[in-house]
Amino acid sequence: MAGLWPEMGWWCLLMLLLVFLGPGAAQSLDSELRPRAHTESTQGPDPGPTPRFGDHRPVTEVRGPAGATSPQSPLTLAPRFAEEEVQPALRPSPVTDVSALCVCDLLVEECDVNCCCDPDCTSKDFSLFSTCSVRIVSSDRKLCFQKIAVYEMNFTAHPPERLFYLADQTNPSLFCLYTLNYKAELSFITPEFPNENNFDNFLKKSGNYANTKESNIYHPTILNTPTATKYKYRVPVQTSDSFLKLPCPLLASQCSDNNPVGFLMNEVFRCNRRVTLEQCGEDRALSMGQYIQPKILAEPNSSKEIPVTVRAVFLQSLNKTVTQNTQSDALLHPTFVNINGLKACTNVVLKLKYSITYTEAGEITKADIHFLLGTVSSSMLPLQQQFQVQFLQQNIKSFPLSGNPGYVPGLPLIAGFEIESQIVQSTNRYGQFTIFHSTAEQNCLLAEGLRKPVVFGYNMVTGCKIRLTKTTNCQLVGRRLKRLLMGESFPDYVSSFGNSPAQNLQDWVPVRFSMFTAKGQEPCLIPLVYDIRVKWTKYGSLVNPQAKIVSVAVQMISSAFSKTELEHGRTVQVSTVVSFTDVSAPAEAGYKAQPTIDAKLPSNFFFPFA
Repeated sequence: MAGLWPEMGWWCLLMLLLVFLGPGAAQSLDSELRPRAHTESTQGPDPGPTPRFGDHRPVTEVRGPAGATSPQSPLTLAPRFAEEEVQPALRPSPVTDVSALCVCDLLVEECDVNCCCDPDCTSKDFSLFSTCSVRIVSSDRKLCFQKIAVYEMNFTAHPPERLFYLADQTNPSLFCLYTLNYKAELSFITPEFPNENNFDNFLKKSGNYANTKESNIYHPTILNTPTATKYKYRVPVQTSDSFLKLPCPLLASQCSDNNPVGFLMNEVFRCNRRVTLEQCGEDRALSMGQYIQPKILAEPNSSKEIPVTVRAVFLQSLNKTVTQNTQSDALLHPTFVNINGLKACTNVVLKLKYSITYTEAGEITKADIHFLLGTVSSSMLPLQQQFQVQFLQQNIKSFPLSGNPGYVPGLPLIAGFEIESQIVQSTNRYGQFTIFHSTAEQNCLLAEGLRKPVVFGYNMVTGCKIRLTKTTNCQLVGRRLKRLLMGESFPDYVSSFGNSPAQNLQDWVPVRFSMFTAKGQEPCLIPLVYDIRVKWTKYGSLVNPQAKIVSVAVQMISSAFSKTELEHGRTVQVSTVVSFTDVSAPAEAGYKAQPTIDAKLPSNFFFPFA
């Protein structure tokens, strides 16, 4: 026993030393105490020095079984079985050479200004550069060690030249990438799009779920929690307590009072309402105070409130006589009256119209309302009401349309010019599509500048006269007559309907312009006839057809005059002709097919008689 105490003491000291040195020393000691032959048979050739935490000396090469060497970092050492099992995916070869990377090279086969790394730039281009827009180009800033490309301009040279060199960059951050195992991140991979051949594979990857986009559907949960800072199209207009509501017809044309007003949505609704004359004073839907009490928020979820201002109140009697109430700010309430045994209710809302003014940024600045109040008797029940909302942009003068939707005879044609796939119109609709106006003197030179609009459905003819002599400058007269016929700004497009929006180019008809010149070699050509032909059709139901323009053709006809005709002098007539042609196809009555009975008896129905 006494002989064992020294050995046990040595073992206790050794265990205490291992505790202080950590688990790494225990693993090293265990490897040293094991037999050498067993180590070689299980681990294979010597993998080289084992990296330790905090050791920044890179291991530059690793010897394989055959003695070959390959550069490798300490963090990439892994067991052999992991290298054999993991097979890297086939990916496009990335651009890892920083000298070939250029983030400012935007133009194909062209030199980008101040892009010093553009391979399409020559020394002449570099001499015109003022600076290098991208001075340092690197592959990934998260790498611990990498090559960077540095570009500079040497303005002391004549001419100035570009300087380029490669440098080593070290990332001082403790959390950096030593190596990248997915170098394809430096290149763009062409995405795969579904087609008739691979659609089934895409469907399997998505889990057989179909995505439904309902961005245009407003749910009550969404309406109650708006998050927008500015009003956008179709977003409900908020008030101090809820939303601005406009009654609309529901089932059986009955009025529903829970219809929120959408921003920039001009609406007109007509609906019926059941009214009890004796209790009309208690029905809030008949009182004008119901529609002016809530204040409108200038912006969604804002504290700025816009009051609804009553601009005009008109009163309608039982005999349909309408008078304006001079006290428009007075709040009139429905009142039941009995006039000579006739039961009626006065000051009932028959029509109302909201006029909401907004800015270009989507902020409401003003809200006006107009009322038509009337006296209702039992013969007018159920009561029909009309509600309208109109949005007007601030500082923009609006003009009435020529129909909604179809053109109305006698109203001017709406026309404009195309700029960036949109129609630009003049604020004066009477000056959009015009012809010259005849004067009492019938002098073409005096009629210049006098215009009148082309109105729908009316054929028009205007004319003037001009005297041609041998001293007449035909080129000057021809230019002045052409300007007289076409006007200062001849439109490119005409609206197919009377209310076509300017942003919908497909709702506009292009104006086809052509010139016709009589045959002849005479040097004097004078435009004499300006022919405008408008074709339109009846669109929609036979009960209420709408006028729609389908084509507009304009032809300028010029005549040639010889020197002999000019020597004797000649007075010619210059005219403009506008014609409207109805090209509607004859309406054909459609009848539904008679129903047929597709009855089939079972094969053994007559068994056992047949």
